[in-house]
Amino acid sequence: MKNWTRRAALLGSGAVLGALGYRGLASHNPTLDGAGSTATTNPPGTLNDASLLSQTPVHKHIILKDDPGETLVAALRAEIKEARENGRPVNVSAARHSMGGQAIPLDGHAITFDNGLIEPDTSQGTYRAHAGARWAQVIKAIDPIGYSPKVMQSNNDFGVAATFCVNAHGWPVPFGPMGSTVKSIDLITPDGSLVTCSRTENSTLFDQSMGGYGLTGAIVSMEVEMEQNTRLKPSFTEMPAEDFGIAFIQALEDPEVTMAYGRLNVSRAEFFKHALMITYRATDDQSDLPAASGSGTMSKIASYVYRAQLGNERMKDLRWWFETDLGTSLGGGETTRNSLINEPVITLDDRDDTRTDILHEYFVAPDRFPDFLTLCRDVIPSSYQEFLNVTLRFINTDKESWLSYATVPRIAAVMSFSQEMTARAEADMARMTRDLVDGIIAIGGAYYLPYRPHPTVAQLERAYPRAAAFAAAKRALDPDMIFRNNLWDSYLEQL
Repeated sequence: MKNWTRRAALLGSGAVLGALGYRGLASHNPTLDGAGSTATTNPPGTLNDASLLSQTPVHKHIILKDDPGETLVAALRAEIKEARENGRPVNVSAARHSMGGQAIPLDGHAITFDNGLIEPDTSQGTYRAHAGARWAQVIKAIDPIGYSPKVMQSNNDFGVAATFCVNAHGWPVPFGPMGSTVKSIDLITPDGSLVTCSRTENSTLFDQSMGGYGLTGAIVSMEVEMEQNTRLKPSFTEMPAEDFGIAFIQALEDPEVTMAYGRLNVSRAEFFKHALMITYRATDDQSDLPAASGSGTMSKIASYVYRAQLGNERMKDLRWWFETDLGTSLGGGETTRNSLINEPVITLDDRDDTRTDILHEYFVAPDRFPDFLTLCRDVIPSSYQEFLNVTLRFINTDKESWLSYATVPRIAAVMSFSQEMTARAEADMARMTRDLVDGIIAIGGAYYLPYRPHPTVAQLERAYPRAAAFAAAKRALDPDMIFRNNLWDSYLEQL
């Protein structure tokens, strides 16, 4: 095990994509003809998502910019009423970073919130985020007063309410998913009622909405916990991959560690044999914190190296050297908590119309991490997908969400693939995904639901034991099936 501490902060080094938007549909993809590529433009009357493979017809798409209050609520109620009278679904979203059409209602009313009002309350250590607020707007509002999101995804493009609806997680430790930091939500239910939900008020609906993929209603505002912003310095530890699970948990026993993540090498010759652990601790000097910054020089260099890996095994080896040696020396010095997470997904955009980035995410108990590595070595290299990155994170137990993926403390493995936009690539990705999901379930783990809809209904039910109970509760709450998506249409409706 090689351990060293630098003043360098590894700000981008190909990291990314904790990502997600929320809600879904995906069995209505554009045509993939043989080995030919599919179009990425959307004809009128359709919407797509981050996968570029979920082109879906919608009845209408409206963008609501109203200030939170009676005008916004009235507009949402009007859409729900019209949809119910005509037997159409409704779905509300912000950024549509999901990858299975989870934010696009088939032939329905697609509503995009574009209202980023943030109201901090330093006396309570919280902020109120309205409608379509993005994490970048949260950071912009609370960074000047010395605060930071307690838990957010590792990129700032995503909607705050959307993060709650998929119960996403990030680098802050030792917390559970983002939902654990939400105090309350204001929700418009399928019958048009505006209700406040928290752990003490409408608590069952609160738990169902946390990671409920928008199936319980439309969130119009949220009260969320915030944390003091701090100046941080990173430490880097390189080790055999098999050692990472236990070493990661042991590192997090240090209360001074407040941010942490890991990496695995992805070259085929050394696939998943080596790991890098990055932990952040507060510096002694916490005075005069600089304003949250965006992409730095190292992040832009890392983006170039990240993309250059495509079809280039030597470049994958170079990137691992970049992360474990050069990047740790030249990464840019100390950073703040907010600067570390204030990074847009666009940094790693491939700008290639013939390919698309596809995410997978799997959750395993730390002591089963070696089994996870064996599974991935058996399955992934036998596909012809281009594997670009895996980021490892810690997630504490989530006992609240009905669709919890962390019923015990788990390590999340966020994987990024570059996929050809062809029928053969889609079929290969589907086969590989189902093989991985089978193996993950066999070692007591789970997979994440906002991505491509390749797992089977039976696999979802095995990975999420409360899925059938969630579906039954959804039917009771929404007998007209107003709030729908592909997670419902292709999976939960079958339970």
